Amino acid sequence: MADRGFQGRGERERRFEVREIGRVESPLLERAGAPRQGDEGGPEAWVVFDASVDRGVRDLTVGQEVLLLTWLDRADREVLAVRPRGDRSRPETGVFATRSPDRPNPIGLHRVTVLAVDGLRLRVSGLEAIDGTPVLDVKPVLPAVGER
Repeated sequence: MADRGFQGRGERERRFEVREIGRVESPLLERAGAPRQGDEGGPEAWVVFDASVDRGVRDLTVGQEVLLLTWLDRADREVLAVRPRGDRSRPETGVFATRSPDRPNPIGLHRVTVLAVDGLRLRVSGLEAIDGTPVLDVKPVLPAVGER
């Protein structure tokens, strides 16, 4: 029997609700001017949190590495395959095998270091997200298993 996917099994499309908890304030104003990855020249930027999540922000510290999850709101959600890095000489590759911002659920994943904490504002290094990008979540980078 052929696998007909989720829809073919009598299940309806499931939807999930996420909410914006903050925004990126960055000198990067356009997607075309942003580096492909944060470690390729991502500038320092601010993450500004909504007051409703103040208790969640309070224990972030300078020097801490965190994973910042964003909603890449200017992405094309219909794209399923790309030529990595826009290089026409490379073979077309499914987006789930790439870090393309264009994908069905454009969730950005950024490993950054906290440089400053000012109330609901975090200064971070190496963030390639453009100005105004919605922030969905922040999670600490875990140390090695024996150090947890």
